[in-house]
Amino acid sequence: MKIICVGRNYTEHIEELQNEKPEEPILFHKPDTSVLLKKQPFFIPDFSDDIHYEVEVLVKIKKIGKHIQQKFACKYYDEIGLGIDFTARDLQQKLKEKGLPWEKAKGFDGAAVIGDKWLKSKDFDSVNNLNFHLLMNDEIVQQSNTSLMLWKIDELIAYISTYFTLKIGDIIFTGTPAGVGKVSPEDRLSGFLEGKKMFSIKVK
Repeated sequence: MKIICVGRNYTEHIEELQNEKPEEPILFHKPDTSVLLKKQPFFIPDFSDDIHYEVEVLVKIKKIGKHIQQKFACKYYDEIGLGIDFTARDLQQKLKEKGLPWEKAKGFDGAAVIGDKWLKSKDFDSVNNLNFHLLMNDEIVQQSNTSLMLWKIDELIAYISTYFTLKIGDIIFTGTPAGVGKVSPEDRLSGFLEGKKMFSIKVK
C-alpha cells in the first residue's frame, strides 16, 4: 500500500497559509510506517513544537491502473473515507525555505490517520458533494465540502496515474480545507463524513 497526498487543493487553505495557487496538483507521499495504528493515540514527536491537524477525504483504490482516463476513474474506487494528514509545520517551513522535500514534516511515524470506517461511493449522489468536518475537543475546527476542491476525485486519479501506477489498497489523501491548527497533549480529534463519525483519536 502507498499513500499519495494532494497539497493545496482548497483555495481558502492556500490563502490561510499564504501559499501560491498551483497550476496543477501538488503530490507527495507518506510511507506506510506513517499510518497511526488502530486504537493508538497520536504522540507529538520531539522534533516539532507545531504539529498541525489537516482533515482530508480519502479514496481507496480497488484495482490496478495506469494512465487512467478521467471518464473511467470512477471504476477504480468504491470506498470513501476520512483521515488526518498531521504536519510538522515548523519543520515544513524550514524545509520549504531551503527548497528541500517535505517528507520529514509529513511522513513521520503516526502522521497519517486513516479512519476506521469506509463508506461506499455508490451510496452518495455524488462524491463531489460530500460534507465533512473535524472536531477538536467537541468544537468544529475544520468544515467543508468536496465540491470546493480545485481538482475533484476523478481528476486526481487521472492525474496521479500519469506518474504512479495505482494498486489495490492504495489510499489518496485529497487535500485539506481551511482551519488547520496546532494540536496539544490531551486534545481529542474526531472526524465526520456526511454526519457519520469516521475516527476519534487522542493526542499525547
